Amino acid sequence: METMSAPALNTTSVRRAAPRVLIPVFPGSNCEYDSARAFDEAGAATRILVFRNQSPADVDASLRELSAAIRGVQILMIPGGFSAGDEPDGSGKFIAAIFRNPAVRDATMELITRRDGLILGICNGFQALIKLGLLPHGEIRDISPDDPTLFHNTLGRHVSRYARTRVCATSIASPWLSKMRAGEVHALPFSHGEGRFVASAACLARLHAQGQVAFQYCDPDGQASMDIEDNPNGSASAIEGIVSPCGRVLGKMGHTERRGKNIARNIPGNKHQPLFEGGVAYFL
Repeated sequence: METMSAPALNTTSVRRAAPRVLIPVFPGSNCEYDSARAFDEAGAATRILVFRNQSPADVDASLRELSAAIRGVQILMIPGGFSAGDEPDGSGKFIAAIFRNPAVRDATMELITRRDGLILGICNGFQALIKLGLLPHGEIRDISPDDPTLFHNTLGRHVSRYARTRVCATSIASPWLSKMRAGEVHALPFSHGEGRFVASAACLARLHAQGQVAFQYCDPDGQASMDIEDNPNGSASAIEGIVSPCGRVLGKMGHTERRGKNIARNIPGNKHQPLFEGGVAYFL
């Protein structure tokens, strides 16, 4: 099987006995504890930071605390949930607005461009990364009509189920994928109402050509699938997750963090996707 990563991004000058991870929690987040446990089990030291918004003073203080916290970690993860009750016309807008604050934006961009840091977004976090431009571009920027988005599931309702995803043969050297091999299939839980990856034909072609498609929904044989039995939200080109051109930012819909020895024992498939292990190992 083809390995996922080239040597370029498998090493960093930033070495830590336990890489520091920041998981900011926003109104509606609900996956922070599972995410922290997954990182800690992989060997990281994780901090959960609650963003307070009950008053303008709380917001100002939280913005300062968040920007300072980002500057002190190696990994930033935006967890899943239902940000601000899944705001009308697209989830993740509240989180994206916070990260567009100049101080938070500068700290985030410094993390991935000057400090060899990594960023991960799952479900609601993926939605926020898309709205920020961090995916697919690798930088916080204004989004254009040609950029991808995550839209309502084709079923027109919330989906909560397991589905299979396969690891794609990406040309991007991403630490997040360093513990996986192309073609591996994982059975993961999904829970979302707006998880359908939508993009223009030109954008989809670029993502594939540039090796930015990290994961696709697949059938039992590991083939990318548009069948609703395999692709629960109807994502274009069966895309479940993508990576930035630099390989440091990854977003996906499947809840890799929702795993454990006694979870979903009656559901077949490999439910351990070594995503967190890859990110942490980059700094060890």
